[in-house]
Formats: sequence, C-alpha cells, structure tokens
Amino acid sequence: METLESLRRQIHSTRRLRSVVRTMKVLSLTSIRQCERAVEALEAYDETVQLGLRAALRARRRLPDLRDGPASRPQPVGMIVIGSTWGMCGRFNEQLAEHVAQKIDDLCAQPVMLLALGDYVPGPLERHGVTPGAHGETPESVEGITRRVEELLPRVEAWRREDGISRLLLFYNDPSTGSTYDTRKRQLLPLDIDWLQRLRQQPWPTKMLPNARTEWQPLFAALVREYLFVSLHRAFAESLASEHSSRLAAMQRAETNVDERLQSLNARFHRRRQTAVTEEVLDIMAGFEALQARAGGP
Repeated sequence: METLESLRRQIHSTRRLRSVVRTMKVLSLTSIRQCERAVEALEAYDETVQLGLRAALRARRRLPDLRDGPASRPQPVGMIVIGSTWGMCGRFNEQLAEHVAQKIDDLCAQPVMLLALGDYVPGPLERHGVTPGAHGETPESVEGITRRVEELLPRVEAWRREDGISRLLLFYNDPSTGSTYDTRKRQLLPLDIDWLQRLRQQPWPTKMLPNARTEWQPLFAALVREYLFVSLHRAFAESLASEHSSRLAAMQRAETNVDERLQSLNARFHRRRQTAVTEEVLDIMAGFEALQARAGGP
C-alpha cells in the first residue's frame, strides 16, 4: 500500500522531471532559431559561390564533361548520412536509415562507401541491413558546423582521388512545416550539368563582366570545393534544426504525460491523506467512546 511519504517522493521526482522537460523544450526552441539564422546567413555566401561558377562557365566555350568515365567494373558511390549525436528525438534516425537502405537497394551491385555521422544513426542503419564503413561526429551546435565541414572536405577529396567514387550522395533530414521534417537525398557530385547550363545562361547582374586571371581548371576546382562547403554547411544546419524540432515534439508529448502523471499522483496523495485523516479521527472517536464507557462503568 502506498504511504504518504512514498507519494511525496514520487510527486517531487515528477516535478523535477517536468522541469527538465520544459528546459529541454526551451533549449530546442532556441537552437531551432539559431539554425534558421545560420541558413539565412549562408544565402549570401551561396550566391557569391554561384556568381563565381557563372563567371568561370562564361569564360569557357563548352561546359566541362562531368559524366562518369568508362570503367571495367562498377565505380563506388560515396554516401554521407547525417544523423543525431543525442537521443530523445523520436524516429529521426530510424526514418533516415529507412531511406538510406532503400536507396542502397536501388543501386543493386554498385559498391557503396558509407560514412555515418552521429552516434545514434549506426544502430538503425544496421537494423536495416546497412553497415557503415566509417563513423564520425555531427556538430553539437551551430558554432561547430564550420569546423566539422572543414574536417569532412578532405575525406570527400580522398574518396574522389584514392577510391574513385563516381557519385557523392548526401542524406539528411530537412525541416518541414511545424515540428515535422522530411528526409532528403541530395547528389553533390558530379555537379548537375543542367544546373550548370542554367547558371551559364543567366545574365550577369552588372555591366562589368568578370575576367579570370588564373587557369580554368584550378579555378573551377576551387569553386566546386566552395560549393561543397556551402552544401554541407546548409545540410548540417537543417539537420540540426530537424533534430531539435523532433526533440521538441518528443518533449511536448513527454510534458503531457508528465502532467497527467503528476495530476494522478496529486489525486492519489489527497485521497490517501484524507483516508489517513479519517482513520485518525475514527481512532480518536473510538478512544473517546472507550474512555466514556470506562468512566461510566461499575
């Protein structure tokens, strides 16, 4: 049988849990806004990189041939999966793993080199029959995104030069309406030839046309690196925003459950206290009646 003291302890611990849940909700809301600002701040840099690509493409009569060259065997495909470093975010990693597993099935016999970023994504991937070739960390906040991208770019370059990957695919969760998110697959390499063609055909924004003073190949390679930097930076920021949105939704559900449990505990506590008071009153009355009976007896 529950005692008043045990109910007091349960109420106290439940109130502390509610405080933790509310704190996590506030942190998630703050982090979501920080991620949104990071994406907004990246827009100007992205526009600058695209202007550089337009300038480089205008200086060339024909677009570069970015198609995969002939190979005696299927060339590997590089995949980067951005999951979460922290838990309590619902099906964030599970949904991502389902999407990646489906894409790998579509590739059939083509070899895959998969890099899983985040401590909580390798488990769901393995449950769907996908074993990551390497693991890495995701940035824990917006401030760590730039450093993480700078660490990731040399690995991508090593994949291209040493392992000969034919394509580079990026998988991450992108914020949608409210607290929902969608899993996105984005091909980073090779660059979309149609997109490059559209860039090339766009009119230059000023009357002063650019003039490159360096060789075309090193210039184009540098611009592609900046394009990868912007793409990865945006993906990390959007993934963080999605993670915090998922965690916010989980914390809102948890807060509802905690409030319901606290209400139930309070009701049980009041009933138990009323029962205890009633028992004490009955004991007093029984003792009083016993004393009266003894005083009036022979």
